[in-house]
Amino acid sequence: MGELRSARWFSGEHVPGFVHRTAMRASGFARASFDGRPVVGICNSWSELISCNLHLRALADSVRRGVLQAGGVPVEFPTISLGEQLMKPTTMLFRNLMAMDVEESLRAYPFDAVVMLGGCDKTMPAQLMGAASAQVPTIVVPGGPANPATFRGRRIGVGTDLWGYVDDVRAGRMSQAEYEALEASAGPSVGHCPEMGTASTVSAVVEALGMTLPGASAVPATDARRSHVAEDCGRTAVRLAEQGVRPSQILTADAFHNAIAVLVALGGSTNVILHLLALAGRAEVSLGLQDFHDIAATVPLIANVRPAGEHLVEQLFEIGGLPVVLGELAPLLRLDAMTVNGQTLGQNLADAPPVDGEVVRPLCDPVQPPGGLAVVRGNLAPGGAVVKCSAASPELLVHAGPALVFHDMDDLRTRIDDPDLPVTADTVLVLRNAGPVGGPGMPEWGALPIPQKLLREGVRDMVRVSDARMSGTAYGTTVLHVAPEAAVGGPLALVEDGDVIRLDARAGVLHLEVDDAELDTRRRRRAGEPARVAYRRGYGALYAERVTQADTGCDFDFLQGRSSEPAAEPHGIFDGWIGGW
Repeated sequence: MGELRSARWFSGEHVPGFVHRTAMRASGFARASFDGRPVVGICNSWSELISCNLHLRALADSVRRGVLQAGGVPVEFPTISLGEQLMKPTTMLFRNLMAMDVEESLRAYPFDAVVMLGGCDKTMPAQLMGAASAQVPTIVVPGGPANPATFRGRRIGVGTDLWGYVDDVRAGRMSQAEYEALEASAGPSVGHCPEMGTASTVSAVVEALGMTLPGASAVPATDARRSHVAEDCGRTAVRLAEQGVRPSQILTADAFHNAIAVLVALGGSTNVILHLLALAGRAEVSLGLQDFHDIAATVPLIANVRPAGEHLVEQLFEIGGLPVVLGELAPLLRLDAMTVNGQTLGQNLADAPPVDGEVVRPLCDPVQPPGGLAVVRGNLAPGGAVVKCSAASPELLVHAGPALVFHDMDDLRTRIDDPDLPVTADTVLVLRNAGPVGGPGMPEWGALPIPQKLLREGVRDMVRVSDARMSGTAYGTTVLHVAPEAAVGGPLALVEDGDVIRLDARAGVLHLEVDDAELDTRRRRRAGEPARVAYRRGYGALYAERVTQADTGCDFDFLQGRSSEPAAEPHGIFDGWIGGW
């Protein structure tokens, strides 16, 4: 083992060492705590505002036990916490802020390794982005899915089932009293969404990347085995510190290939595309939208889990968790990829449980064939857009229809349930000014509601196009992440009511049937319009100025790539004292 990074702070009989050790003594640590033992940070995103993360305080104690068992020194520290339900306008606006918080904390403090505790869906991507840039040895403890709710005798998820019930209310098929009963039962425990929403997908992808221990992603938040996972991760963090295993040694091109394959096989959230693109940019791995399309063309949907299937993540855990999926996908994976437990993915899968045939199906008899995720391009999305085919209506994946344009979310709220809305089942609903800059923060507005007049006629799905995101718990034929977005001059800003939009998801096409000359005329006409400005100061203004577009992950342009080696931090105030006493 080489010199620990923390030794720069705590070793030596000089003024800096004295001051640094005194600071920790004031916190209750004896000098022996820093006598050559690895210092392991516990990065905790606990918050009472976020039920997904509420139990992380207790999980931190389990991590602490594991670190102590392995001979390390656990030191817990907080970061901001992100929860999609309460944060406005969207947690995606603050993902990059949290990543900065994590990165700068890792660089500034004397950590030899760090354990990340995350729950709600933007939290773990932010933590990994910060870790990939700071290059401090890292392992992740996912928070785990919540207990499923029960309503009308049926076990339900948080979002997937809610969207269906909301449509029932709007269509007059569900009473207000029944809706209030649903609200009372919908959140029975801590933990993130129990279907394959964004949080569950991120957890699975973190495991596929090799950044947590095998089987860690699907353990329920309230199961005692979640604490066992945290304890094991604490022990593993000490080994990572001693061996100096950096995130760059795990986050390789092979790891990202495996992560995308798992995303597709699970029918997971399209949000994860943005997070993987951003993380790859931090890890200096070449990854683009086309990689998602190409890998999806070879990987079938084998997890029968909502929203693309029938079951919840708890059932996936009961049959063996993600190792079951990875084991069945093995012929399509890059098995030499290293993981944080010191073994390759292939070695970890040597004893993977077999598929059960119901929750996870075999490759030869999948839930759906390959192509569950598509990247579409054309004059409406030159930078690309994404379609979650596995959660769409198959008959709408090839469709052409007249556009009905909503200028922004306020316009949508005002008009969507107007009984005189000029809309039919063939109409393509378009929402613009909902992207990274226009939203701001690219809110989860992409699953536009079906107009009330059509719901009452029995219409349950339509083609919808936007520069927004969609909740991982949602479903429907939605074209998302259109790039470049309308707010920065993308072609989506030029669409007018009645323009025909042609979608062929299988062929990768999204085309506005308007000739180039007319589009140029519209572009010139719009040239003098004032830019949309949501924030004129603070973080929001910085975000709008420096965020990249969806096709590169919506990271800040000045944060892409890794930082210098962690030993190269600037000196602190006491480091000018270079002599002994």
